Amino acid sequence: MRLHFTSLAVSLGLLPLSLFSIASQNAHAQEQLHVTVSHQLADARPSETITIPWSQVNQYLPHALIQRIAVKDKNGKVLPYQVTNVAPQAKDPQGVGIAYGELIFQHNFAAGEKSAEFTIEKIDTVAPVFETKAFGRHVPERLDDFAWENDKIGHRTYGLALAAPAPAGVTKEVLVTSGIDIWFKRVPYPIVDRWYNKGHDHYHKDEGEGLDMYNVGKSRGCGGTGIWDGKQLYTSINYEKWKILANGPVRTVFELSYQSWDAAGVAITETKRFTVDAGHYLDKIESTFQYAGDAKLTAAVGLNKTPSDKGQEPKISVEKNLKSTSLSQWIQQTTKGAFGTAIILPTATDYTEDQLNHLILAPVNSGKTMTYYAGAIWERWGDIKTKEEWDAYLTKMAARYQDPIKVNLSSGKK
Repeated sequence: MRLHFTSLAVSLGLLPLSLFSIASQNAHAQEQLHVTVSHQLADARPSETITIPWSQVNQYLPHALIQRIAVKDKNGKVLPYQVTNVAPQAKDPQGVGIAYGELIFQHNFAAGEKSAEFTIEKIDTVAPVFETKAFGRHVPERLDDFAWENDKIGHRTYGLALAAPAPAGVTKEVLVTSGIDIWFKRVPYPIVDRWYNKGHDHYHKDEGEGLDMYNVGKSRGCGGTGIWDGKQLYTSINYEKWKILANGPVRTVFELSYQSWDAAGVAITETKRFTVDAGHYLDKIESTFQYAGDAKLTAAVGLNKTPSDKGQEPKISVEKNLKSTSLSQWIQQTTKGAFGTAIILPTATDYTEDQLNHLILAPVNSGKTMTYYAGAIWERWGDIKTKEEWDAYLTKMAARYQDPIKVNLSSGKK
């Protein structure tokens, strides 16, 4: 009623226009969400990903449209964001946010900065199209590859079409593995489509954007899994099904499912969910094994023992650090630079190896998710140039995983 009276008074010439503008601004200010994000670490946390359920956003900003909001830091800078979709078939006739999952944006916490404040508000114009820094897709034109990347590193793994024998009279590559490949980038923009469009031979050469120089073969590659029985590693073959749940610009999420395989007499199936965030060298991987019974098995996550490109005569250093629950490599090549690979497995209890892989181990139960982080760095791109810097990065990331950020919401004013 008060706002109605003020508007009426202006229309009658009883109040100056400047006072009406103030009243209008105060009314608009009520439709603003204030976000406070905090953590406990003293170290910097670059590219920290902040997620807020869209249903909560709509509690503070009723009927907000995902393409008509602005996320701003404390200085008023507009930040890139995305809103995930719960399910393509979901409907939201009341506009209460049930069709959407999370609002996602990032902040670079400086060293010693343990809290940061943001505002989310409705805007009258359409939000800009933000730069894509995380992306993934199924690649049927290359024998069912699935490839993904962010602004730091790229990866791919292989579908059943690659594992299938070549028909009579047809020349076709055949590779049976559920290992994870690495594509080493030298640019922040997406390269997956560009490299596939250039053709297989081209992305094995560095033409300025990076190259595929990682060796997977039948190994676990960089972060593939299996079941360890104390003597032998049992693994799936190439993935069978894929599903994309979110696809940039800040975060990409997808799932890969694997056919049943035999692990010392136990039939195992597995689904992996990958979360790929902009600005990170490590992806979050949530692996769920399914099998009959309630026995506890031992899962293994591996790094290939022979990861370098052909003819590089590498010097390989392997680090096992149970304090940070990590397994890592630093590979110095002859002409193509050094690169590091790593796994952080928070529930790790031990290490082992087989003929092909260095392995980090953790107990698993059927239907329970094992979360780990895997990725890589090339000294020719990014801010990590040495083994010591790689080790320090892994230690800091392990600490971040143990100290998730806290997000508090409240009604804010401009």
